[in-house]
Amino acid sequence: MRKSLLLVLLFLAVTLNAKTFELKSPNGELKLVIDIADKIGYSVYYNNDLLLKNCFLKMYLPQQVLGESPQLVKQKTETVNETIIPVVPLKFSSVENSFQSLTLSFKGNYSVEFRVFNDGIAYRFLTSIDGSIEVLNEDFSISFAGNYQACLQQPASFKTSCEELYTHVETSDWDSNDRFSTLPVLIDTRGRYKVLISESGLSDYPCMFLKGTGSNGMQSVFPKVPLEFGDDGDRSVRILKEADCIAKTSGNRAFPWRYFVITKDDRQLIEQTMTCRLAPPCEISDPSWIRPGQVSWEWWNDASPYGPDVNFVAGYNLETYKYYIDFAANFGIPYIIMDEGWAKTTRDPYTPNPTIDLFELIRYGKEKNVDIILWLTWLTVENNFDLFKTFSEWGIAGVKIDFMDRSDQWMVNFYERVAKEAAKYQLFVDFHGSFKPAGLEYKYPNVLSYEGVRGMEQMGGAFPDNSLYLPFMRNAVGPMDYTPGAMISMHPEVYCGHRPNSASIGTRAYQMALFVVFESGLQMLADNPSLYYREKECTEFITRVPTTWDETKALYAQPGELVVVAKRKGSKWYIGAIANGKEKERRIELDLSFLEGNKTYLVTSFEDGINAGRQAMDYRKKEYSAAKGDKIKINLVRNGGWVAVLE
Repeated sequence: MRKSLLLVLLFLAVTLNAKTFELKSPNGELKLVIDIADKIGYSVYYNNDLLLKNCFLKMYLPQQVLGESPQLVKQKTETVNETIIPVVPLKFSSVENSFQSLTLSFKGNYSVEFRVFNDGIAYRFLTSIDGSIEVLNEDFSISFAGNYQACLQQPASFKTSCEELYTHVETSDWDSNDRFSTLPVLIDTRGRYKVLISESGLSDYPCMFLKGTGSNGMQSVFPKVPLEFGDDGDRSVRILKEADCIAKTSGNRAFPWRYFVITKDDRQLIEQTMTCRLAPPCEISDPSWIRPGQVSWEWWNDASPYGPDVNFVAGYNLETYKYYIDFAANFGIPYIIMDEGWAKTTRDPYTPNPTIDLFELIRYGKEKNVDIILWLTWLTVENNFDLFKTFSEWGIAGVKIDFMDRSDQWMVNFYERVAKEAAKYQLFVDFHGSFKPAGLEYKYPNVLSYEGVRGMEQMGGAFPDNSLYLPFMRNAVGPMDYTPGAMISMHPEVYCGHRPNSASIGTRAYQMALFVVFESGLQMLADNPSLYYREKECTEFITRVPTTWDETKALYAQPGELVVVAKRKGSKWYIGAIANGKEKERRIELDLSFLEGNKTYLVTSFEDGINAGRQAMDYRKKEYSAAKGDKIKINLVRNGGWVAVLE
């Protein structure tokens, strides 16, 4: 009898605490319905179409489960309209941030904040618990209203550099025993809507991964906290022991945002700025020293300039690097990277290779207005954390840090420690062997780029059919170091590039268009200066393309198929178009109604040549005039491209 009475009382308590909230986007199109009952659940609607249903969120601590049998204490709603000015504007020089928010506070010293934007929704946990806490796990659990298709990047384990090819699965078929996915994940609801899932505000916490549930849903999964490490060569460590928790952190904090960009127009995936809008504010008091720009990179072409103007033995030596500096100076490129081999040993960042004479190169570069970036393994950085001070004293501009290949809490904290220490000495950072951007680049905007992409470093493994998803997924969440700029172009069926004669898949015009389509605060020119000199008119064009932008307009957008994007810097517009290899030819009409009125623009374009469908290096340069309202007809061959500047 006592047990039955207790169950009745518990049921009444839960029922009395049950409550439903509705939160709508400023334009009224998106609706978030939150149900507080035995857990915190929610569903998502777009114009009354149900997209996500029976979703819920929980966080597991040793002594309590946040979100289980929640007891609501208070609620707070807010309407926000503000403008964000990014230090490094990859899409817009000013970002409009408008949303409706609802913060629900519960017994147990925790809250959940929800935000609904015109283009998506987000939520995060907040706790106000004294001392430190262990997070055993977190539930990000979503279910779909129909059988959708998911585009995923599925590594073999948590040890990944996030360079796997994209795969596609039916959400109803994705089983919990299948490989999980990195973020971001792109959901296609069968033609009408797209949903992009990622995170922002990531700090002192592991990256989130997603796995299938086997019942048309997805569930979060996280790497555990590493406790003990063992030796694994000169650039990594082996994790010997893990904790039972995913994080040990402060009990008084905001946790990472989990967000969904939701749109019925694929172009909005390219234009959206959700990571920025949810990121913490900049913590660098005066970031004016941060200079995004292009950089000449020697690794991809194996430091192998050649030709009648090269009267020295090429390689990783003083004469070759001076040649790269001269090339950069001739085309107004502000940086060169000195990749693996600049130091005498990988483990020692203080002793340059004697064949290089690093200090002479620094002096020579300063004379030519070209600064130097040095490559390092993360393990060398961790073991020599005072190198930032030393490099600053040497006159180094930034560092490229490689081979992290992990996303656990320790490694996430490593990224932030690096960004903070580098900023202290006015050095910028490019993370390679990395996870995707998740807000750190706004908190510390000296983080100019991340790899975390199947880029051109993969040679024949980087092909348009895969890369056409990048503007909608990986690059949609933050800067991406894809390393474009190949001057030897091939179609996949004849690909045979190897260092030092590295080559890319896609036409020459495709490769040039990547400088407009892809976003990175540090944009590589990956190929050999000898080839850039030989292909001077192409080089002159791509070295004029900015790395930061005032405005971005996606003109055409089909994930995996076709992208045409226009970007403005000052009074100039650049347009880039890239296509996959599935269609022999595409004919597109571009409407220039976005241009300012009563102005005539000179258009300089590079397009696929008449034979580019067979010989990928064939291109044509054209010049003509255009004005607002004009229409330009462009043709793209398979794996093709088109690029132009309007000034």
